[in-house]
Amino acid sequence: MRAVEFQAYGGPEVLQIVPTAVPEPGPGQVTIDAAYAGVNFADIKARAEGYRVTSLPYRPGLEISGHIRALGEGVEDLLVGQEVAALVDGGGYAEVVLANASAVFALPEGLDLRTAATVPTVLPTAHALIHEVGRLRAGESVLVHGAAGGIGTAVGQLARAAGAGAVYGVVSTDAKAEYARSHGYDELFSTGTFAEDVHRATCGRGVDLILDPVGGDTLRRGLDALAVFGRLVSFGNASGAEPWRAGQSELYAQGRSVGGFSVLALAQSAPDAVRTLTERALRAVADGVVSLPVTAEFPLSDAAGAHRLMGGRTSTGKLLLRIAG
Repeated sequence: MRAVEFQAYGGPEVLQIVPTAVPEPGPGQVTIDAAYAGVNFADIKARAEGYRVTSLPYRPGLEISGHIRALGEGVEDLLVGQEVAALVDGGGYAEVVLANASAVFALPEGLDLRTAATVPTVLPTAHALIHEVGRLRAGESVLVHGAAGGIGTAVGQLARAAGAGAVYGVVSTDAKAEYARSHGYDELFSTGTFAEDVHRATCGRGVDLILDPVGGDTLRRGLDALAVFGRLVSFGNASGAEPWRAGQSELYAQGRSVGGFSVLALAQSAPDAVRTLTERALRAVADGVVSLPVTAEFPLSDAAGAHRLMGGRTSTGKLLLRIAG
């Protein structure tokens, strides 16, 4: 079979198509004939700086869709040939992918494989950010960094469905602002002035919930843009900055709080929680509550092209690799 690997860290050019043996599932595992693989910023960071990479060569890819090829010992709730989506701990850029059965999800009726490949990382994350961790209540306001990205696209729609009073986004370009407006956002702010823009838009009150995948100084500036009893949720560190810490002086005076979320970390520590989140997310897509537009699709052989587009920070929505066919 074919797979995409890199043997050294660097730019998109280090991604190489290699022939490799078809994996066999062990106990509690399945193999999947992949149809599509999602492209995520974590893949870019893995290739460029070794994020979550334990050894080289390394095969990126955290989410796929396809048909079950074979079942390992003890797997009882899945069937060979069944259409599924899966969250994997790397290895998704391949024609056949090994996955833990606990992170493989049968598709609900009406959900196609192409759409399903957009779900396993983005939608459980978006759902948790709005509900389980962010605890957004009807009428509250929310500010989302990266509003035009995959997670931002989903969060805007879910916040609107949850009855948010105002949904604000932060974007880096006018084109991204235009895209985000069509996915639930009321007003878009620039990365350099978002804190001041929040105070202007809310008449100095601040927002109730901020969702931040950037990290570093953006977290500190966001804390200052919170309303009384506001919540800030960190779900990434795209900036690569050193961790910033909030203490008593930043939190006590106005009852503010800070939380965090990673679907990949939760999958390791509490797989049942991820299963619940993902099943809810799949139903939300199948029922039309939220949509995740695929804005670019590349063949497996051009994984480097997908990385160039995402790494250039000009992409919107969700990027996919087409594997089958």
